[in-house]
Amino acid sequence: MAPARDFYDILGVTRTASRPDIQRAYRELARELHPDVNKAPEAEERFKEVSEAYSVLSDPDQRERYDAFGPDFRRVPDDADPQAWARATGRQRAGAGAGAGARGFGGVDFEDLFGDVFRRTGRTGRRGGEPMPGADQETLVEPSVEEAYHGTHRKLRISGPGGTRTVDVTIPPGVTDGQRIRLAGQGGRGGDGGAPGDLYLIVSIRPDERYRVEGRDIHVPLPVAPWEAALGATVPLETPGGETKVKVPPGTSSGRRLRLRGRGLPGPKGRPGDLYAEVQIRVPPHLGDEERQRFEQLAAVSTFDPRRAS
Repeated sequence: MAPARDFYDILGVTRTASRPDIQRAYRELARELHPDVNKAPEAEERFKEVSEAYSVLSDPDQRERYDAFGPDFRRVPDDADPQAWARATGRQRAGAGAGAGARGFGGVDFEDLFGDVFRRTGRTGRRGGEPMPGADQETLVEPSVEEAYHGTHRKLRISGPGGTRTVDVTIPPGVTDGQRIRLAGQGGRGGDGGAPGDLYLIVSIRPDERYRVEGRDIHVPLPVAPWEAALGATVPLETPGGETKVKVPPGTSSGRRLRLRGRGLPGPKGRPGDLYAEVQIRVPPHLGDEERQRFEQLAAVSTFDPRRAS
């Protein structure tokens, strides 16, 4: 049997990687390998491999056991002492985590190492016949800004040890980038009648050329004409919540931010974010004869110098 690949190598991170580093690596690989995107024959198997590695390394308790016992961490009894295990297997464990055969690291037999512990509890570290809870799972969801604002429904393909299945999920209004949504009982199946694990949706709002999202706040460009900026005007603005009107004060320059309170992403358990309209003064690309004449008249009488204005 081929040795198990190291979870850190699978995600392309170091053994000292932080949880955000692990999450970023998983997101990149999940986008590349997801079966809905990548139709290569080996992509689905690699996606399962990446998902399993992430489910372990993103969980502090599982990661600690994996670091201590390597790929066979699920077979080691819960009360096993990592230091004693390391001493007993130290000669064979150079590069721990890089893989092990069916008998453990370097051919060490776990029954020889732990005596009759396995015979009492079974090779999974639990008493024979007891229900085994299913594993928690995580998957990436990438709603648009509008979907994050209004909420949406998705059919997700979830890959795991039991194969690939489809799950109907609801993404509620007001989700934010990086948020984890728990779906109780939608994770991996349990064994011997054990309860299923939970499914966690990791939200990554898709980039949008119209909007920039920071937390619950939304930034959107607001194009205005020179005369609207100089004289003041009320102009329409398209937002994720629909069209609204923005009052541009007289004497507004490019780069000014106009704040619309509460028009950002909804806050299901608190105040919503704000929307910031960022003024961009646009000039006509082509001037008619009368327009040119008006601008020339303005240039002749105006004392305004934009290079000296504060």
